[in-house]
Amino acid sequence: MEFRRYFRLAAVALAFAGFTGATHADSTAKAPVRPLGVIELFTSQGCNSCPPADELFAKFAAQDDMVALAYHVTYWDYLGWQDELGSKDNTDRQYAYMRAFGARSVYTPQAVINGRTHVNGAKSEDVNGALDNLAKTGQGMNVDLKVTDNGDTFTIEVGAAKGPASPAHVVIVHYQPPQMVDLQKGENKGRSVTYWNAVTDLHTAGMWHGQTQRFELPKSEVEKKGGCAVLLQAVGKDGVPGPILGAAVVRKPAKAM
Repeated sequence: MEFRRYFRLAAVALAFAGFTGATHADSTAKAPVRPLGVIELFTSQGCNSCPPADELFAKFAAQDDMVALAYHVTYWDYLGWQDELGSKDNTDRQYAYMRAFGARSVYTPQAVINGRTHVNGAKSEDVNGALDNLAKTGQGMNVDLKVTDNGDTFTIEVGAAKGPASPAHVVIVHYQPPQMVDLQKGENKGRSVTYWNAVTDLHTAGMWHGQTQRFELPKSEVEKKGGCAVLLQAVGKDGVPGPILGAAVVRKPAKAM
């Protein structure tokens, strides 16, 4: 489905108060493992084209070598069912990508791959093809992100660039565990769909300028919000989201199902 709308968005610039510069952690850190890629699915419970994409997305979300985030948008709510997981912030992020890609409209289901390209999120061959192509052309995860569990906090270490680097946001994304929703109205009336990794909150923790940096995230804050991932995302022209250079899952949510 396609939805046309035009407006400008301010760049994501929320400061995350719980982050401070951190020293080396005493506990054993996870060795940095670069994921194969980042999939950001823009979906809606009110879109009849989305359930196949939600099902495909669940497979990626279950992989340990993938960072998969689902942003439920709100512009289909008028069709009769208000998306229980939707938010204006999620919708705004999709419009920011629209401007970044030079597109004239947004659509669902849209899968944004590594912040660099987008495809129909219901077509596995397109999603896998985009991931493979970006990996082959050196547009995958090229910067290490290491997460250390220190007991009361998580320390996130962003590695140094191997060459010239553009400024990038360190983005913290909170998301929910898998949950089944019975859709009682709208185009998907009568269906029960399981939604994975629905994004609830997104903050910019700070800027990265190509050098190693560390951030400390209170574990209590993460546990209250479910799952947590970190993205290292370049800043495009006029503040739009650019390529994702690195990513890691800080904490997987406890399963609600």
